[in-house]
Amino acid sequence: MVIKVQMDPMTPAVSRFRSVASQIISSLSPNFLLLDLGMAVSFPTIALPALLDAREGLSLNDIQASWFGSLSSLTQPFGAFISGPIVDYFGRRKANFLVNIPHIIAWILMYFAWNLPSLFIANALLGLGTGIMEAPINAYVGEISEPSIRGSLSTLTQLFLSFGIFAMYFLGSVVDWRRAAIISLVVPISSMALVTLVPETPVWLLSRGREKDAMNSLCKLRGWTTPEHVREEFDQLVQYSKKLQNCVICYKLYNTHTQHCEHATMNPIIRSMYKFRYVMLGKETLRPLIFVMVYFLFYVMSGLTPIKPNMINICGAFGMAQDGKDIVLNVGIITICASILVIVLIRKLGKRKMALASMLGTAISCTALSIYAKNHLQSSVFSYDTRTFPKDTSYVPMILFYIMAICTGFSLPWVLVGEVFPFRSRASAQGIAAASNYVFTFLGAKTLIDLEIHIQLWGTFAVYAFFGFLGTIFLYFFLPETEGKSLEEIEVFFNGDKVQTFADDPVINSLKKLRKRNTDKQI
Repeated sequence: MVIKVQMDPMTPAVSRFRSVASQIISSLSPNFLLLDLGMAVSFPTIALPALLDAREGLSLNDIQASWFGSLSSLTQPFGAFISGPIVDYFGRRKANFLVNIPHIIAWILMYFAWNLPSLFIANALLGLGTGIMEAPINAYVGEISEPSIRGSLSTLTQLFLSFGIFAMYFLGSVVDWRRAAIISLVVPISSMALVTLVPETPVWLLSRGREKDAMNSLCKLRGWTTPEHVREEFDQLVQYSKKLQNCVICYKLYNTHTQHCEHATMNPIIRSMYKFRYVMLGKETLRPLIFVMVYFLFYVMSGLTPIKPNMINICGAFGMAQDGKDIVLNVGIITICASILVIVLIRKLGKRKMALASMLGTAISCTALSIYAKNHLQSSVFSYDTRTFPKDTSYVPMILFYIMAICTGFSLPWVLVGEVFPFRSRASAQGIAAASNYVFTFLGAKTLIDLEIHIQLWGTFAVYAFFGFLGTIFLYFFLPETEGKSLEEIEVFFNGDKVQTFADDPVINSLKKLRKRNTDKQI
């Protein structure tokens, strides 16, 4: 279907402010999802100290506390795996509404938890709901935004994650964990209400043949404007959508574009297997998926993430000069400031430089904390036993801890998740990428107690520093610069014969020139 537009030369163009504002407003629903997500992942941090060896009510020993702190990360991958099919079937907008349901149940159950099984079930539901949220958030924000502001808009979305972390840390300092749980119920309910105010993404609507709805959606997303002002972008989306409607099996096998072929009448199960092979296992999906999963591994295991559930006790074990709850609250503030800093700098510096600086800064701060623990802490210090904490305090580990929090607060892997996958596999690939992050988070949180038992605090942070330095090397050679690139350009890049970086890196360019010269001499 072709939409005819009556051109009116007297109609003024929409201002840039209005266009950006409409995209920010449309992001409010997924932003509230991330607000809730941040509160959910931070909840064990405020609950665990109160539950660990509690004198009355529910009480956890050190092993149970270790499981409680990591359980939500164990169930998150299951939610992440099913989030992709939910998003593809219901659409990005409806999925943003439905994924709030597990958290509503979880917060209510957490408030009324009467024994350890109900407590663990509530925490497991928080993890499941968190996993389901990932694909709707990343798919929606990535598809509604213009290339020029996608990085900033995705980072703004991550800012709400930081707000959620801070909000939970703040609640932990003023109310007990049960009241914090019931107060948190406000956020998913608000998110469901906001969904009714935002449009569906134009790309998804076009994939369902709803061109008129897609045009109306794009007009709303570009400043509540008229069709003539978005005609060029809409035509590009239509062309991209037509490519998606072609048989991917024919394209992969015969390099031909067609919508009607013998594969349309093929057995649905066999056809689905073929589509999985050529879509999910295609290099345009597999390359960015492997890259993001490895990035998540280094990001999670390089410092702050594994210790979050036990962060308050970690602060006490290091003998930091402030109370652990105050430090955790300050970490929440630092995370917000770091997210704002990314929004300001990402368009100027790009994602590559900021990711490298973040990973390297985390590695250096973990190294410094390891050295401090080796030289100043007794071998008997154990973060799960408050009786072993040093009586003398110092500002040095606290400052190093804050530096690590700043570097970790950039959260750039999540920004990449929203833009590096092609449309056909975007939701499912984002779900798998998120699942990998939660698997690594579970392993990191669960192995904290084992690392401490075998190699003490200094050895634990030495391991995190190793991952940080290794991650820096990995990002330097394999992280492309995606800032300012359209989703189609990024897809073409990963689908190329050779993977190369977008960034104009002087060292890599010098190595390429040297290699080219040697090749020319041999010829």
